[in-house]
Amino acid sequence: MTDSPPAHQLPAGLATPCLVVDLEVVDRNIERLAGETRDRGVALRPHIKTHKSVALARMQLEAGASGITVGTVGEAEVMAAGGIDDIFIAYPVWAEGARAKRIAALHRSVVLSVGIDSVDGAERLARATAGSDRPLTVLVEVDSGNRRTGIAEPAEVARVARAARDAGLSVAGVFTHGGHSYASPEARAPAAADEVATLGAAADGLRSDGFEVERISAGSTPTGSLAAAGQVNEIRPGTYLLGDYQQFVLGAVPADGLALVVAATVVSSAVPGQVVVDAGAKALTKDRAPFLDRFGYLPAYPEAVIERLADYHGMVAIPDGTPAPTLGEIVAIVPNHVCPLVDLFDTFVAMRGGTVVGEWPVDARGRSG
Repeated sequence: MTDSPPAHQLPAGLATPCLVVDLEVVDRNIERLAGETRDRGVALRPHIKTHKSVALARMQLEAGASGITVGTVGEAEVMAAGGIDDIFIAYPVWAEGARAKRIAALHRSVVLSVGIDSVDGAERLARATAGSDRPLTVLVEVDSGNRRTGIAEPAEVARVARAARDAGLSVAGVFTHGGHSYASPEARAPAAADEVATLGAAADGLRSDGFEVERISAGSTPTGSLAAAGQVNEIRPGTYLLGDYQQFVLGAVPADGLALVVAATVVSSAVPGQVVVDAGAKALTKDRAPFLDRFGYLPAYPEAVIERLADYHGMVAIPDGTPAPTLGEIVAIVPNHVCPLVDLFDTFVAMRGGTVVGEWPVDARGRSG
C-alpha cells in the first residue's frame, strides 16, 4: 500500500446515510481486470454478491465477462429476472423442499451451474432437476486452504464427481475460494498459489477418472489475477468492482479503485476530541479485520478514526492538532467490507463526473436464501 485513498467528491443534496457509487471508477475497475484476464486467456465470471445490482452486472458482462457468479438461489433468481442468462451458484446448495423447485425453475430458464461438495448434495440436485431436457451442470468445490466448504483430497473429489455423474448431472469441472487470502497483506500470493496447485491436482484427478474438465475456477479479490495461472481458466472475484478499505490495505485494490463510499452527516461534536456521524452499525456494519484499526476510513480526514459504532451512531476520534469535520458536514466513508454493507441499503446514488445520474436499486438485497 503506497498511496492514500483520494478524497471523494460528493454530489449536493444527499439524504444520509446513503451509498454513493462513482461509475467512472467502476468503469476503470471493470476494464483493469477485464484487460488482465483477456491478456491471460482466462474467463472472468465476477461474483455479484458485492453489488447485488443487475445494472452493474450488465456493465461487467458488456465488458466481456463470461457470465456471473452468485452465492444464493435468491441472487440467481433476481439476476435471471433481470435478463442475465449464464449464472453459477458457487455454493453447495442443499436442494430440498421449496429450494429444489426454485433450482428446477432456474435450470429451465437460464444456463445454470451449481457447486457441490458431497454425494448427498449432488443427489438432491439431481432429483430436483430430474425430467429436464438437459442435465444440470455442477462443479465440485475443492478446499485450497480456507477450511470452509470444499473437498481437500483429490480422491474424494473424484468420488463425488462420479456420484454426481451417476445421478445424471453434468460435471463441468472444479472450483475453489482462496478465502485465506484475507488473513493479511502477505497472504495473497501464497493463497493464490494454493488455489492454482489445488485446482490443478483436482483437475488432473478428474481427467484420470475419465472426466472432461472444462472449467477450473478460482475465486477471490485478494488473489484476483494472481490465481489466473497454471490450469486455472476462470476467476470469480467480486469486491474488485467497488473496492473497500480492507481490500485497499491488503493491496488488492488500488487507491483509485475505491468506487463506493457511505455518505454520512456529522450530527454531534458535544464530546471533546470526537465527532459523531449518522452512519453506525446499521450503515457500516461492525466488520473489522484484525489488521484494521477502524470501522471505515475518511479520505478527507485521514487522521480521524471511526473507533466505535452504535446502531445509528459512528463515533469518530479526532487526534489533537488534526483537522476535524464540522457539525452538519457530509463526509465520505470508505467502508471496511463492502459486501455485507451493500445489503443494508435499498438503493445507491450513481454518479458520473460528480453528477448524479440516478438512484439505482440494490436488486438482490435480502436475497440470502
